[in-house]
Amino acid sequence: MESENQTGVLEFLFLGISDDPNLQPILFALFLFLYLVTVLGNMLIILAICTDSHLRTPMYFFLSNLSFSDICFSTSTVPRLLMNIQRHSKVISYAGCLTQVCFVLVFAGVENSLLAAMAYDRYVAICHPLRYSVIMNPRLCVLLIVLSLTISVVYGLLHSLMVLRLSFCTNLEIPHFFCELDQVIKLACSDTLINNILFYLVSGILGGVPLLGIIYSYIKIASSILKMSSAGGKHKAFSTCGSHLSVVSLFYGMGFGVYISSVVTDSFTNTAAASVMYTVVPPMLNPFIYSLRNRDMKEALRKLIIKPPFW
Repeated sequence: MESENQTGVLEFLFLGISDDPNLQPILFALFLFLYLVTVLGNMLIILAICTDSHLRTPMYFFLSNLSFSDICFSTSTVPRLLMNIQRHSKVISYAGCLTQVCFVLVFAGVENSLLAAMAYDRYVAICHPLRYSVIMNPRLCVLLIVLSLTISVVYGLLHSLMVLRLSFCTNLEIPHFFCELDQVIKLACSDTLINNILFYLVSGILGGVPLLGIIYSYIKIASSILKMSSAGGKHKAFSTCGSHLSVVSLFYGMGFGVYISSVVTDSFTNTAAASVMYTVVPPMLNPFIYSLRNRDMKEALRKLIIKPPFW
């Protein structure tokens, strides 16, 4: 293979999910439907929280930001896929690929951090209820959002800029429907040791620390719930965590599933399908999880649908 640096004219080719031309209209309709459901569902969550005074609490503040992050996360991948299917093309430019890598990393990082912030919020609400309003004050909530966004932007820009130092060969096929950092690095002809070390080290820290925080929070929450004497109190405390636990399980479960599938299989079709499950399904399901398992959210959505705020 040619090892000359061609970054001025590079184009990457997505292998996608299927090469069967008969399946392309079905895939287009399916992903368009999933994307519209994702955007509509998360927009309804955001509108319900913004218009209902009962939902102006830290928990729902974080939830509205999570919904916005889900919309952005899905938008960073699915529209490009739809455009490629419509144009019968699987090509993306070098600049476009790096931009997509950056946005995917940023919004995945934001979602990861928000789930940790929501776990901390539940920990304070259940383990320190009398000090909840003091600890989870508006200033801290905004600070957590800003910190999450700042760290995620730095994370995304760092990896994207590090890719600029790489030289690429002529065989630039990505076994996904979007530019995933790990797959892009694998295509480089030059030495990728620094990129790989940085990728696994920083991703391990930024992914592992929030996950450990979530686990620690729920250990303390479970300990506090078990100490409650009232069965009703236990049920109420657990019900406030049920939706968040479901979203956390979905997010990390899908993430680990993608990693395991990439290790145990060489089939690009299976790997691409696993990536779909991680990048498309969780943002779509999160609004349903919160709306179906949360009584206050269901009531707010009912009011929003019956009497929209712009009427």
